[in-house]
Amino acid sequence: MKNRILAASLLLVSLITACTTKPAEPIANITSGTIEGVYADNVYAFKGIPYAKAERFQPSEPVDKWEGVRQCKEYGPWAKQAERDGRSAEGSGDFLANVWTSGLNDGGKRPIMFWIHGGGFSSGSANADPTDGVHLAQKGVVVVSINHRLDVLGFLDLSEFGGKWEKSVNVGMLDIVEALKWVRANAATFGGDPDNVTIFGESGGGGKVGTLLCMPEAKGLFHKAIIQSGAKINITTSPVSKQLGKNVVAGLGLDAQTLDQIQTVPFDSLLAVSRRCQAEILGPRSPGSIKMWGFCPTADGKTLLQQPYTPGFSSLGDNIPIMIGSTFNELERKFYNDTTFNIVKASVIVSQRFGSERKDYLDAFKEAYPDRSFTDMVSVDSNIRALSLATADAKSAVPGGAPVYVYLLTWVSDIDPEGSGCYHSLDIPLCFNNPWDERHQVQKGDPKAELVAERMSDLWVSFARTGKPEAKGVPQWTPYTKENGATMIFDNEFVLKNNFDRRLQDLLYSKLK
Repeated sequence: MKNRILAASLLLVSLITACTTKPAEPIANITSGTIEGVYADNVYAFKGIPYAKAERFQPSEPVDKWEGVRQCKEYGPWAKQAERDGRSAEGSGDFLANVWTSGLNDGGKRPIMFWIHGGGFSSGSANADPTDGVHLAQKGVVVVSINHRLDVLGFLDLSEFGGKWEKSVNVGMLDIVEALKWVRANAATFGGDPDNVTIFGESGGGGKVGTLLCMPEAKGLFHKAIIQSGAKINITTSPVSKQLGKNVVAGLGLDAQTLDQIQTVPFDSLLAVSRRCQAEILGPRSPGSIKMWGFCPTADGKTLLQQPYTPGFSSLGDNIPIMIGSTFNELERKFYNDTTFNIVKASVIVSQRFGSERKDYLDAFKEAYPDRSFTDMVSVDSNIRALSLATADAKSAVPGGAPVYVYLLTWVSDIDPEGSGCYHSLDIPLCFNNPWDERHQVQKGDPKAELVAERMSDLWVSFARTGKPEAKGVPQWTPYTKENGATMIFDNEFVLKNNFDRRLQDLLYSKLK
């Protein structure tokens, strides 16, 4: 009997050990070689995977193959960019991808969600905790995020010098195209479906999503698009970008005969000259401006057919379903924590902004938000939703075109000590189902944040899977038209409203033209 008990005990121990032993680190064979990642929470993660290479100011191409096993367990460096917030980001991470998936080489046809980071076209990185893809991957999708060339390295227009420099103005966007090609080539390894790719991004990332909708070389590489707070006007014209490029070359002491030397100019020197030339040609940057500033994509008629959001996209995007939306406050100055703020001060601000149209604005705001305060009235987003609706109007009016779904995030954490409201980028941790943000005290364990994040991430995944956003606890989401003005409100309750703020947004949009 003792022997039987001992044998049973040993068997139980072995079973428990087998169930709790960490699996071997995952190995994946991709087109460029073998990579080793990590496995946790039923998700395989590979980080810092090289997807391309390029000479400076030249279009990227597939990365060289390597021998042996490359360790891809941690984020790589950021792409080269100016120092920001005390972080020196001059690195070598221009062409690195991160992947999360619940299956490897299993014949799965999981939708692929391709994240493009924000930061305008000059800064940012895919290496951020709020965009960790593990919780989306647990819902049955493959998540990919990438770094790419930024700022002067990604968008310096040297096309006036001809030859190999002709595509230099948009190489930062062509990097993203190359990454999409890499995704298509390696989708099966990560259990993904190369014929079901959704691109999504916030702020500058949303701007890049819109730009891809106007790029011939991106056609067929993605099938759906989500634009989060990304509707911004880029008015850079080819003549302006060419002049900027010529000024930078001259500022570096180079000319057509010596231009090859630009390949080895130290990054800090290149950045300093480019900033000086920007200021000379474009003037000072206005914080919160609706317009892109500095080095950014330019419609050259070849790599980029037109600027996006003017108000729609090129015909290349006609058959691409999109979701587009914004947050209630976005980048506006907010007065929620100002104890001295009162209705008199609010009235002064409204008068300064709207002049003779002051009453029109007050009436339109009250019509849209009858229960909101005077503080909300001067803290509400004044441009991104207006531009988003103009874009949705144009996209939804395309005869026989794919559907458009519009949303507005209005949710605010109960813990908001900085008075940040529903701020620009709050949607990122929520749609990734990572409902926390240390900057503004959206914390793990907040049941309201977790509910909003669960619903939003379900909507994102559903849209990636089928092109139609659906989720438990969310009413049926009607595709947007200018006539119905259908907008899904994301808050503690999700509600579909029709043209509830059209009068307000039309007034705000008229101020942007």
